[in-house]
Amino acid sequence: MAKFVITQKQLDHIVENVKKNKLNEDSDGSYMAKQQLFVIATMAYKMWEMLDDNAQLEDWMESKIAQCEQSVSSVVKAYLYDEFDAELKGMDTLSYDDLVIGK
Repeated sequence: MAKFVITQKQLDHIVENVKKNKLNEDSDGSYMAKQQLFVIATMAYKMWEMLDDNAQLEDWMESKIAQCEQSVSSVVKAYLYDEFDAELKGMDTLSYDDLVIGK
C-alpha cells in the first residue's frame, strides 16, 4: 500500500471536516458520499501537485486514474441529469450537450 505524506495542518483540516460531516449526517446516508468525495478530491489534488508535466507513471497507475475519471464523470452526469430532470420536468428543454463534462 502506498504511503501519502500530509502535513499536520492538512490532517487537522481533514479530521475537522470528517467530524463536521458526521455531526450533519443525513437520514439517507449520503453523508458518506460527501466524505468520500472529499478524500478523492484531496488525494487527487495532492497527486496533481506532486506530478511534473513530464512525469511517467506506471501503466497500471494511468489505468486506475482513467477508470476513476470515468466513474466520477458518470456519477456527476447522472446526478446532474436527475437535478435537471426534476427542475425542468423532463429532458425535452435541455440540450444533451449540457451534460458533457470534460473532453
